[in-house]
Amino acid sequence: MDVIIIGSGIGGLSCGALLARYGFKVTVCESHSIPGGAAHSFTYNGFKFDSGPSLYSGLSYSPSNNPLRQVLDAIGEDCEWANYDTWGCFLPEGDFNTSVGAEQFCEILLKFRGQQAVNEWRELQRVMAPLANAAIAIPPAALRFDLGALQTAGKFAPSLIKHFFNVSKLTGPFSSIMDGVVTDSFIRNWLNMLCFLLSGLPADGTSAAEVAFMFADWYRPGVTLDYPVGGAGALVDALVRGLEKHGGKLLLRSHVEEIIVENKRAVGVKLRGGKEIRANTVISNASVWDTLKLIPSGSVPQQFIEKRESTPECESFMHLHLGIDADDIRSDLQCHYIFVKDWELGITAPQNLVLISIPSVIESSLAPPGKHSIHVYTPGNEPYDLWQGMDRNSQEYLEQKQNRAEIMWGALEKIIPDIRSRCEVTLIGTPLTHERYLRRNRGSYGPAIRAGSALFPGSNTPLKGLMCCGDSTFPGIGLPAVAASGMIAANTLAPVEKHLKMLEELEVRN
Repeated sequence: MDVIIIGSGIGGLSCGALLARYGFKVTVCESHSIPGGAAHSFTYNGFKFDSGPSLYSGLSYSPSNNPLRQVLDAIGEDCEWANYDTWGCFLPEGDFNTSVGAEQFCEILLKFRGQQAVNEWRELQRVMAPLANAAIAIPPAALRFDLGALQTAGKFAPSLIKHFFNVSKLTGPFSSIMDGVVTDSFIRNWLNMLCFLLSGLPADGTSAAEVAFMFADWYRPGVTLDYPVGGAGALVDALVRGLEKHGGKLLLRSHVEEIIVENKRAVGVKLRGGKEIRANTVISNASVWDTLKLIPSGSVPQQFIEKRESTPECESFMHLHLGIDADDIRSDLQCHYIFVKDWELGITAPQNLVLISIPSVIESSLAPPGKHSIHVYTPGNEPYDLWQGMDRNSQEYLEQKQNRAEIMWGALEKIIPDIRSRCEVTLIGTPLTHERYLRRNRGSYGPAIRAGSALFPGSNTPLKGLMCCGDSTFPGIGLPAVAASGMIAANTLAPVEKHLKMLEELEVRN
C-alpha cells in the first residue's frame, strides 16, 4: 500500500481520489458507516438530509476557481446540479430576499440605507476587483508543499507577477481593506456575517484572500448558486467513484485507533479490533486535535504537540432536521434563509445567527411527494462548554436540547408559522451529536486561526511518512478549503512530471 488516508471527509476523499488518479495505491479508512465526514447525507423515514454544508457555488460549471470543481475535473467525475440565485434574509433592518450579483444588493442598500451606502458598496466592488483577480491568479490545482511548486505554480508566474502588488494585500485580515472603504454599519455587519460563514471568524480574523475569492465567485456576471441533485451525498459519491475507478479503496466502519510508527516514521495504522494496515505514507484527514491523539507518545517533538494542541477552535452547532407536510404551504419558499437576531451582540455571539436550508424546494427527490426536507442550524456559534460531560440519555440533556433549539424554531416560524404542526420527522442535533457522529473534537466547526496572527500549518508534519489535510491545514472551513487541502497534499506526494501532466490535461479539458 502506498497511502492510507484517515477519514473520508471531503478533504480526505479529494486527496485519495487524486492520489489514485496519479497511480498510487490508496486506502481511505472511515470510522462511520457513511462516507463524507461533516458533508455526508442520511435518510430518515423517507426524507434525505444533509448533515452539514448547505451552500455551494462555483461547482456547476468548468473551468471554475473552486478547488472542489478542480478536483472533480481532475478525476473525471461530476454530479447533476440544480441552480438558483436568491435567498431570504431576516435581519434587524428588515426582511427581504437578495441574490448573488453586485447590482441586486445595491437595490437592497438603497431601500434600507440610502445612496451613500450604495456608493460605498460600489467602491468596495472597485477595490476588490483586482484583489479578486489576484486571489485566483494561481489555481489551487497547481499548488504543492515542496520545491516542485517552482515548476507547477511557476507555470502561472506571469499572472502572479501581474498581480504581485495586490497579492501582498491578501495575506492580512479582510478588515484592513474593509475599514478603508466601508463606514455604513449595515454593510459592515453584512460583511462580518459573510466572513463568519466563510471562516468562523469576523472580518478582523478572516483572511482577505478568502473574501477576495468569494467576491470573484459571487459577484461575477451571470452567477448562480448550486445544489447537488441528490443532496450532499451525491457530491460525496462522485468523489468515491473517482477514488474507486482509479483503483483506490474505501473502508467503512474502520476506525483508526493509532498511527503505527517504526524507526521514527509513520508506516501504517491500527484499526479498532487490532487489524493493522501498512503503507509508505499516512495522511490524516482528522482534525489537528484528533490527529495528535493517534500519534504514539514520543514520536514527534513535544514543542510540535504543544503548538498544535493550542490551536484555537471555533464553537459547535445546533441542528434541526425536519421532514414536513408541505400541503398548502406558501409557494414562494426560498432554498436558503439567514436569520440574525441582533447585530450589536456580535456576529459570533451564541445563537445570534441561524441558517435555514430547504433544498427540496429546488430538488424534489429529497422528500416524498408533497413534503419538504429542512435543515436549520446555528453555524459554529453554539458553546461546547454548555454540553460538556452531559449524559446523552438524561432528562437534563433532553430538556437542554429542546431549550437550545428554540432559536431555530423561532427563525423557521418567520417563514412557516405553523411549522411545528407540520412536522413528521423532528431530529435535534447538539455539539455532542457533532462530536459523536462526525468525530469532531469538542464538536468544533474547525480551527479559529486569525488572519495576520498565525498561519495554517499546511500538510507536512515533523514525523516522516505522516501528512495532514482538511480544515486544520488550509485557511477557510467550507468545502473549497478542505478540497484544496486534499488536492495540495496529493500534489505534494505526486512526482512533479505527473502533476504537470495533470495540469496540462485540465487545460485541454477546459
